[in-house]
Amino acid sequence: MLLRMYSRWADARSFAPDVVDISHGEEAGIKSATLRASGRYAYGYLKAERGVHRLVRLSPFDASNRRHTSFARVDVVPVLEDVDEVAISPEDLRVETFRASGAGGQYVNKTDSAVRIRHEPTGIVVSCQNQRSQHQNREVAMEMLGARLLERQIAEREAEQARLRGDQAAVDFGSQIRSYVLHPYRQVKDLRTGFEVGNADAVLDGAIDPFIEAWLRASISTGNESSE
Repeated sequence: MLLRMYSRWADARSFAPDVVDISHGEEAGIKSATLRASGRYAYGYLKAERGVHRLVRLSPFDASNRRHTSFARVDVVPVLEDVDEVAISPEDLRVETFRASGAGGQYVNKTDSAVRIRHEPTGIVVSCQNQRSQHQNREVAMEMLGARLLERQIAEREAEQARLRGDQAAVDFGSQIRSYVLHPYRQVKDLRTGFEVGNADAVLDGAIDPFIEAWLRASISTGNESSE
């Protein structure tokens, strides 16, 4: 549901959404996915979405039609134009190839063109399977790895600054930021700003600009965001 929401939002803004990697759940749904959005200020907008999202609904996978609560974490990292901006030693990489998942039949991928890269010192793993060749998949995976490493460096620097300031709250990108309630009432509420709307369907169709704008205004007023 989040993948669809962000894809629709990015498409409406002409950010050319591209799902570069996806891992399906064992029984249903999606375990994880990587969506790439390209355009002016795409990262600046989307970093407002970083955190844990909570969904409350009547589960379509429950035969008893009971209400379920589920969580999904959204990470947002910038794509580097030059991977060399972040030092990556080839000796620190473990590269694996595997067969990309496809629709089956005549379209099934019969070669090991998908690429998974693990950065041993940090344990960060990235993968790409939707490009035309193994070489292109590796290039995109390396871009994602560079972005993840840069984001890690930024987080570590912010944590150190918070420690020096004596802040009690740790820098935490895993805290719950928003709830999507579809039962027993319908409401989407951002827990950071208090902004909420009752039209949950519109939000899940990509209408998240009011939430992003509310977060940006709050960030500017509190001075939490740099002037980048």
